[in-house]
Amino acid sequence: MSQPQPAMTPTPQPAITSANRRQSAVALLAKTSAMLRRHWLASALITIGAVLRVLVMMAYHPAILYIDSLKYLYSYWLGSDPVAYKIPLKLILAFGDLGTVEFVQHLLGIAMAIALCAVLVRRGAPRWLGALAIAPVLLDAYQLQVEAMIMPDVWFEAMIVAGLVLLLWKPVPSLGLLIIGGALLGASTGLRQAGEILILPALVYVLAIGGGWRLMLRNAIAVTAAFALAVVLYMTASLDLTGHFRISESSVSLTYGRMAAAADCATLSLPADERPLCPTKAQQAQGPDWLDHNALSPLHTYYLHETLPPGVAGGTNGPLVSKFNRAVELQQPLRVISAILHDSVKLFALTRHTRPGDTPIWRWQFQGNFPTYLPYIFIKNNHIWILVPPLSSGKTMMLKPAFGGPPQVDVPIARFLRSYQLNGGYTPGPLLALFVVTGLVGSVLIFARRRIGPSGRGVAQACVLFFVSALALLAISDFFEFTWRYQIPVLVTLPPAGALGIGLIITAARKRRDQVPPDAVRGREPELATPAQ
Repeated sequence: MSQPQPAMTPTPQPAITSANRRQSAVALLAKTSAMLRRHWLASALITIGAVLRVLVMMAYHPAILYIDSLKYLYSYWLGSDPVAYKIPLKLILAFGDLGTVEFVQHLLGIAMAIALCAVLVRRGAPRWLGALAIAPVLLDAYQLQVEAMIMPDVWFEAMIVAGLVLLLWKPVPSLGLLIIGGALLGASTGLRQAGEILILPALVYVLAIGGGWRLMLRNAIAVTAAFALAVVLYMTASLDLTGHFRISESSVSLTYGRMAAAADCATLSLPADERPLCPTKAQQAQGPDWLDHNALSPLHTYYLHETLPPGVAGGTNGPLVSKFNRAVELQQPLRVISAILHDSVKLFALTRHTRPGDTPIWRWQFQGNFPTYLPYIFIKNNHIWILVPPLSSGKTMMLKPAFGGPPQVDVPIARFLRSYQLNGGYTPGPLLALFVVTGLVGSVLIFARRRIGPSGRGVAQACVLFFVSALALLAISDFFEFTWRYQIPVLVTLPPAGALGIGLIITAARKRRDQVPPDAVRGREPELATPAQ
């Protein structure tokens, strides 16, 4: 018969007294203070960035509405662009207004800067280079303006940063981090279709970390599968929302703007049903954005049946436009490449302005009054009014009062922000060009193991990922059209790549200097040892 076991006496736990709480608070405060002192430059930049964002929120109420904002608030032009931005919008608007959305987007801007600085320092970059890498996203007025807009751009940036940071968080990423990072990069396509190019830098990074062909193959399959699954899940949701199993319907028209602007229609061989899509010289001079969106462009007159060939149904226009785009790509590739390269160098200009054929830059600049975008968004009787599509209907309605009420502008603050933006409050083009050079050199140094050492290899891998991401995003954006809005994601990819490249160049130079014999440094030939007699 088993003996009864004695009852276990619980070990007494020390009581949490007010003195303990005070000691914990003091310890936490001391740790925070020490961290801020250690990262004083980054802390100062984050503080300035936060102050600028507070000023932006004070300047405009409830938030800045752009033409495309109506796609997400009212489901206008459903399917013309990815619609995943509607998810955070609905969640935030369930308990707040558009001002709350703007507040969250500003928090995302600061969070991206902190995450980028953390991963760069974690990878071995000096603290001052980590601060240099985040200065653009914190201080650039175009970044501040797009955060204040009811647009998906900052969420697209945040998804990119989250994916890249997870891929880089460990020197040798686990399979789980690779899968989650790849899935986040794939999910970015639901915010902007340009995200589909991000599979390229992810695969390049897999090759950069190496580990043998079996491990590289496994990692590549994992990243690709996670990326593809995220895209397919979005397209499945899009099928339910828009009726189309695709990322968006805008790629055909956006490609048309680029192809039509670059085409030499006099020598282009086209069937009769595609010929009406050829623009005149005067129309080409208006640029890709005009050719894509303006009601007088051949694309829109074609859709409106003004030049539609007999017997061609309106529903077949999309494939015909695709065939026109393909004809220009195949028959005149050098003209297309030349147009893209011509636009790509605009990012590195000393000043920012609208060149002939560009999308007007004023759309992404602060105004001294509440920004309007006629005829779609305008002010009447101290309320925000919007146009109900189609444009020809002429119907208008007032913005839902629940979105934030009447427009309000603090004119002095708005004018300060505009002056800041127009007078140098943006990342200079020459600095971005320097980041391209240093990012490229840093990426190439991954092959110079003796120059950078084992610790430098992790920095080089991070440099490769950021640099290829920046180039891929710039390339796919400029392929469609140049607009300063499409250049904004460069602020979270190219400066980190450039900063890491600078760190690697400094490391390589120091190692080279340390390997030079002292006599060579003094300008003398080193003396040879005399053999023993």
